Amino acid sequence: MSTERVVRYAVVGQGWFAQTAVLPAFKNAPNAKLVALVSDDLTKQDELGKRYDAEYTLGYEDFDAFLATGAVDAVYIALPNAMHADFAIRAARAKVHVLCEKPMALNERECQAMIQASLEADVKLMVAYRLHFEPANLEAVEIVKSHQIGEPRAFTAAFTMQVQPGNVRVRSELGGGPLFDIGIYCINAARYIFRDEPIDVMSFSATRAGDARFTEVDEQVAAVMRFPGDRLATFVAGFGATDAGWYEVLGSEGRLRVDPAFEFTEALKYELFANGKSKKRSFDKRDQVAAELIYFSDCVLQNRYPEPSGVEGLADVRIIHAIMESQASGRAVAVDPVVRRARPEVTQQMKVAAHKQPTLVNAAPPSRH
Repeated sequence: MSTERVVRYAVVGQGWFAQTAVLPAFKNAPNAKLVALVSDDLTKQDELGKRYDAEYTLGYEDFDAFLATGAVDAVYIALPNAMHADFAIRAARAKVHVLCEKPMALNERECQAMIQASLEADVKLMVAYRLHFEPANLEAVEIVKSHQIGEPRAFTAAFTMQVQPGNVRVRSELGGGPLFDIGIYCINAARYIFRDEPIDVMSFSATRAGDARFTEVDEQVAAVMRFPGDRLATFVAGFGATDAGWYEVLGSEGRLRVDPAFEFTEALKYELFANGKSKKRSFDKRDQVAAELIYFSDCVLQNRYPEPSGVEGLADVRIIHAIMESQASGRAVAVDPVVRRARPEVTQQMKVAAHKQPTLVNAAPPSRH
């Protein structure tokens, strides 16, 4: 990591995740500096600006003019899903590097436009897959790659929570719904565990009658993804069940369970069953976003191609839309695979100490618990 200079950031969007995970992470990222906060909430601008000593606070309407000043080198986009592409493309065209929350965008066309804008402007584009730097998941990758459970044959995952009524995650115009919001974690984990792309998918969705939270989006989604080598990955993602977030890999000679697997607010764990023995390991809670900031900033400073890239984000969005097509048609849908240059490796892991959870300003957590 280069320490010769730092990358100056504007964080765009000051919702629950930005306040809980992104803003506090800068103190743990020595090559990244929080310079500006972008929000349409004046109270957030004032209170968060003072808390984090931001040099600039501004509204969305001032975004383009601000980027033109050259005050920042990069943006971290933490907006609702439907706004990712617009702000990412505008930043790239202003010659500003882009670190964008997942899902990358709402459709393949938007993803391709983001990739193209970054290429034309010669700026870095990375999608914020924080688990690509998290030790528990990267060790799971290494366990499967090294055949400690034999040949991986099946992957099963669940990511569910009880979402609060009115949360942005249940608003369709903002790109909400369990598939985009949390199902993407299961899709991405299956891809980095199998080190491959699915051939086709089959999916169903369901919503309990009478639950006012789900008038715009599904309550839950289940899908099966078929990978080359006749491997199967299944998952369920939902906003109406108890908190859960785990995956299990079944191999020809053993199995691996990571539970919890997707959280950033608690320690992650895995249990390996192989050779007639069980091995458990727990990992300290880490600052996963700081690891992203360190890595992406180093890519900017050293002119390196990031993993996860925009192509990684495109791959998941393409699969999501195949799943949605399957739900609508009631049949299996083929997936046109995205050619991957790189996949997450154990060498990417970063162990950054966790920070304390800050007090929220005009924001609330998505889950009831």
